[in-house]
Amino acid sequence: MIIYFHGFDATSPGNHEKVLQLQFVDEDVRFINYSTLHPRHDMQHLLKEVDKQKRFSDDQDAIIVGVGLGGFWAERIAFLSGLRSVIVNPNLWPEENMQGLIDRPEEYQDIKQKCVSEFRSKNGDGCLCILSKQDEILDTGRISDELSQFYNVNWDEHQKHKFKDLSHHLKAIAEFKKR
Repeated sequence: MIIYFHGFDATSPGNHEKVLQLQFVDEDVRFINYSTLHPRHDMQHLLKEVDKQKRFSDDQDAIIVGVGLGGFWAERIAFLSGLRSVIVNPNLWPEENMQGLIDRPEEYQDIKQKCVSEFRSKNGDGCLCILSKQDEILDTGRISDELSQFYNVNWDEHQKHKFKDLSHHLKAIAEFKKR
């Protein structure tokens, strides 16, 4: 089972494309929608939904895949739920770069401070990060600096922020899922 978290643009047709591509890794891909506007509510909602999906699956290798803002959530929710995650161009600092787009961006900072201290060092090989060198929205160099000390970081030379084509990374995702 792969649980998919969309980015800030929940209605992007790219989400459907990514779900279809992820079905080459595992035919059981489950899309979880969340508001993106209310971080504390989103965290509670995502934790409940992931718990529900885990109860309805016997896949011991289930993972969460998140893109953009979904990557912020996938890393944390997977850790808290005992799953592993693949994060694609994750938005690690939404409290900085989403001012004016969401109601309470400071809640992201609060969530980060209240999450398990130093969870990345405790997460070990529980996360795979895929970053685009052509991301026009986020500073992927900064993201790599933050995450590469904890996780494997795979780079893509061609994709933009929304990362429409995962095909070059499906093999790495499949290998990561089966570890």
